[in-house]
Amino acid sequence: MATNLKSKTARAKLEPRRDPYWDRLSLGVHIGFRKGAGAGGTWIGRSRDASGAYQFTSLGSDATKEYDEASREVTKWAEELAKGVQNDRKLTVSDVCRAYVSNRRIEKGVSTAYDVEKRFERYVFPETCAIRKGEKMPSGRRKHVEAFVYDRPIGDIPFSKLQPSDVQRWRDAQLDADDPDDEESYNRAKDSINRNMKTLKAAFNYAKDKLKLVSSDSSWKSIDMFKKKGGGLVGARREGYLNKEQRTQLLAVMPVDLRTLATALLLIGARPGELAAANVNNFDRDSGKLVLSGKTGERTVTLSSQAVEFFTAQTKGRIGNAPLMIMENGERWTAAIWGRLFRESRERAKMPDAVLYCMRHTYITEAMAQGLNIYTVAKQTGTSVEIIESNYGDQPDDLVARLDRIAIL
Repeated sequence: MATNLKSKTARAKLEPRRDPYWDRLSLGVHIGFRKGAGAGGTWIGRSRDASGAYQFTSLGSDATKEYDEASREVTKWAEELAKGVQNDRKLTVSDVCRAYVSNRRIEKGVSTAYDVEKRFERYVFPETCAIRKGEKMPSGRRKHVEAFVYDRPIGDIPFSKLQPSDVQRWRDAQLDADDPDDEESYNRAKDSINRNMKTLKAAFNYAKDKLKLVSSDSSWKSIDMFKKKGGGLVGARREGYLNKEQRTQLLAVMPVDLRTLATALLLIGARPGELAAANVNNFDRDSGKLVLSGKTGERTVTLSSQAVEFFTAQTKGRIGNAPLMIMENGERWTAAIWGRLFRESRERAKMPDAVLYCMRHTYITEAMAQGLNIYTVAKQTGTSVEIIESNYGDQPDDLVARLDRIAIL
């Protein structure tokens, strides 16, 4: 009589034993369940090879995966074995990347291997990518670049379990880490990330085609490098315009201090770093002006009545060189903190492509759509007409309604 392994209740009633209970999935392929002393147990897979001998694989506890998921893993593993894939579930992404470095050293020489290894040290290997600038690496030398820290480092993930979402998270985390304040630096960041992506994908393809560790490139092929509008690699940033509904949705899930910072950006279109660096005495309530300093130097921004009211409320009871915009703890904002808080907020809002810079992008788009000429917008936001023309071509969702309101005849 066949054993029922599909039901957790039925598995709990099985007698504990060393030998697994087996269920046939296909010819020569079985899923097994090894019952422990408690209520649960572990999943086992077995597949008969060409010689008639069984190969086995361990799939973990039934507390973390049910029968259907475990069965799919066994089927995939058996198919890869049949194709000659040397599926070692203990090998991580870091292991694959190190193997690729060794291959580059043999095939292409020391210089190429050095470049590849440095990219992996900074963005893949968990034991080195998170080390802070100036601190010592395992080799004893000091690190000369900033740490790359994000949730679930890609280097720790077993290569056989790599998912497209892991690769996309790794790609996007690099863009978030740069947290640039303008279009030009965003383009440079994307260009650098594309080179990192090309190197990582090359390592994965080597593991698939040469080492036969997996049978498919589906875990990484679908994640593209950043492209220009209209095609071609490296280009204008992610689509930055947020319509009213998106703005409302995103602001609603932000912590209070981040919502205040984002609102300020929406009101005047400044770069995040400019507002973070501004002091209370840069705001003149009587004249309705705000002095900001950024990559284009110092500029004086003329504020709307709404913006004057907003900054008046923010500066109440604070004077002089106190920060204009403060975090919940009263300290000045830093890119690392607003970057982390914004990533958490956009996940809650289910808007994975949003970045804090979208607030500036949205202001510029709306300002032009609602009547400000491009020269005034450029002066107010500290950029050039050329940059606005090349990067802010988004059209508001209600463009037709706005056009209908224009009275010409």
